Amino acid sequence: MDVVLQAVRAAAKAAVLPRFRSLGAGDVAQKTDFADLVTVADTEAEAMIVASLAQSWPEARVLGEEGVAADPSLRAAMAGSGWQVIVDPVDGTWNFAKGIATFGMIAVAVQDGVTRYGLLYDPLLDDWIEVTAGGPARFVQSDGRAQVLAVSRVSDPAQMCGFIPVGLFAPDRKRAAVLAGLGYGRVTSLRCSCHEYRLMAQGHVEFVISGPEPHPWDHAAGVLAVQAAGGVARFLGGAEYDLARRAGVLVVANSEATWSRVARDYAALAG
Repeated sequence: MDVVLQAVRAAAKAAVLPRFRSLGAGDVAQKTDFADLVTVADTEAEAMIVASLAQSWPEARVLGEEGVAADPSLRAAMAGSGWQVIVDPVDGTWNFAKGIATFGMIAVAVQDGVTRYGLLYDPLLDDWIEVTAGGPARFVQSDGRAQVLAVSRVSDPAQMCGFIPVGLFAPDRKRAAVLAGLGYGRVTSLRCSCHEYRLMAQGHVEFVISGPEPHPWDHAAGVLAVQAAGGVARFLGGAEYDLARRAGVLVVANSEATWSRVARDYAALAG
């Protein structure tokens, strides 16, 4: 999937990096609320990736987060027949807009609703995690050096670290989410799925919990990478990950034992 990687890298260089810590007053807008932002970098990068892949991979349909924001009917097409490339042009937009260097770019190639390739790209350091279905998850540096990844082996909850976006839950669920985390070493949020899944696949954290709307542009690539690195991904209740699913709390963990414990502790979020 080199065409996907190259399209993302080119968009990062031309549309994302020049805007970091250089956004003007009119370059940032709210979508649904104060924390759900879109910048000119998001829209320009997505447009560039769409245009690039239209030339290099015309058989694939490219669908991005910002395109779905403009036309929600495109969400269903992400699990449609044939090849789809799903893009999050700037993941962690709130961080990006505030000048915080924890943001990334996510791309996933899907065939007939099944994830075949995932990319978690860091524009600032020009490195990435990529995975092809059936193969290992690899961390690749800008000079081409690559490392096969494996999830953490930590099994003691007191030493476990995890991520959950508490702010995405309804007010009556936020308290339950915070209290459930008290049984672990550290539970927080980076406000960036790209880097949360990168850390998980590299063995630095033991679980990642999604918000109540598990958007495929946030989770499909990360799930594939973590599974390839030896982890587990299922929704609360036990259903396997399905990128077509629009509601449900996804738990991604380093082992079956961790998944079971986290699912039990955070069960109140499923109802």
